[in-house]
Amino acid sequence: MNYTELLNYVAPETLIVLTALGVLIIDLTTLRGAPLPERWRAGAGLTALGCVAAMTALFLSPASTPDGYLAGMLVLGPLAVMLKFLLLALTLFTTVIAVESDFTEHIGEYFALLLLATVGMMFLVSTENLLMIFVSLELLSLCLYILTAFNKQNIRSAEAALKYFLFGGMAAAFLLFGLSLVYGLTGELELTKIAARLAGLRRDPLVMVALLMVLAGFGFKIAAAPFHLWAPDAYEGAPASSAALIASGSKVASFFLLTKTMMVGFVGMEGSGAWRELVRGWVPMLAVAAALSVVIGNLAAIVQTGVRRLLAYSAVAHAGYLLTGVLAAQPEQRMASVLYYVTTYALTVVGAFAVVAVVEGRAGNDKLSSFAGLSRREPILAFCMLIFLLSLAGIPPLAGFFGKFYLFRSALVGNGTSQSLGLLWLVVLALGMSAVSLYYYLQVLKQIFVAPAPEEGPGLQSTLVGRSAVTALACSVLLFGCFPNLLVGRLLAALGQ
Repeated sequence: MNYTELLNYVAPETLIVLTALGVLIIDLTTLRGAPLPERWRAGAGLTALGCVAAMTALFLSPASTPDGYLAGMLVLGPLAVMLKFLLLALTLFTTVIAVESDFTEHIGEYFALLLLATVGMMFLVSTENLLMIFVSLELLSLCLYILTAFNKQNIRSAEAALKYFLFGGMAAAFLLFGLSLVYGLTGELELTKIAARLAGLRRDPLVMVALLMVLAGFGFKIAAAPFHLWAPDAYEGAPASSAALIASGSKVASFFLLTKTMMVGFVGMEGSGAWRELVRGWVPMLAVAAALSVVIGNLAAIVQTGVRRLLAYSAVAHAGYLLTGVLAAQPEQRMASVLYYVTTYALTVVGAFAVVAVVEGRAGNDKLSSFAGLSRREPILAFCMLIFLLSLAGIPPLAGFFGKFYLFRSALVGNGTSQSLGLLWLVVLALGMSAVSLYYYLQVLKQIFVAPAPEEGPGLQSTLVGRSAVTALACSVLLFGCFPNLLVGRLLAALGQ
């Protein structure tokens, strides 16, 4: 093995790991006696610098790996580079959310874990090997468990982390059992070779058991019903920056991995999710999960009184929309529609959590009433929140509208250019529940723009950097909605279309 060549391929991940170690060492030595705000700014600055350096290394490193390189453990190409750049950008925005925090004194440890979670996500989007998939998922999960529990001032943080860990451990067991069955049946670890071996085992009941276990494990990672029970507590109890990473970067990596695993490893085992014409395979399994997600997520969000839990149940519903795109018959349109939607969703939800963090800094909680009169106290943040919530609801001309249109269109197109009504029932259900979602998003906007502002109370703690980041995210959501081909064209080009 040429280790110099390998180091060139993983240069961005190496820089992130070195940054994590550097932030940890500097905070424990040079900055140990400095005031907390100074330590937060220094840690955030070093973290941001490491992310920018890794982004630069992405364009200087080799763009692709040879076929079969390291048995599929490292698979680089234009699409993987795009996704790594996105994940680094999301980490950068998450760092901006954390810069004015005060929930812990262990600042070096916090940013180190944030960066290590990013490394896990970057490896997830650049591997096709079962062993590497599981190791990367566990690296990401372990970091997120700890990041969720970092706010020792809030008892809900510890409770959320415990639930997240318990559900995550169970999901990891399901996933590991499913992957071990796949390996036992095929004797292969690489997804492309697994697909070739499974072609002659379609009628084996163990294949369906393995598929069910794998989908259960992934269902937890993407917070799809009925594997979503950890999400509301994690979103509510975790620090705002940790919740933003869970809702954005983790979702991007997990959905890409799910789609890729089904497309490459279980190709030919799709089955059918058509109404009253179910054929066993992974399509009907995901169709049921998608239907449950859009119904449970949207109906549960209606009764929430806190914006964090509202966003958590909204995330469950959006997982359902995304699963509808995963079921598309055309592979390229399936991947492009899912990645467009999950990218714009990630940018939107990071911006929403940034606004929530500012409001929490003033009010001490995320209740709907805490957002009362935000438009008169912070008009820029209020306008940005308007864009984020209307995009989540799917209102044109924002990115969420085109994202849903692209997903649902892809689900209704058959293997050629002809239309297929097999998944029409799921698309109609998703459209109906999307209309329902507008109600609870408008409840938040009602507080922001209609409810009177409190006469007394501490001022908002937004900074110039924070407002600039939120504004940039809102502009990106608007830009990708008005000109979707800016992103879709690059995705299709990266997919070879």
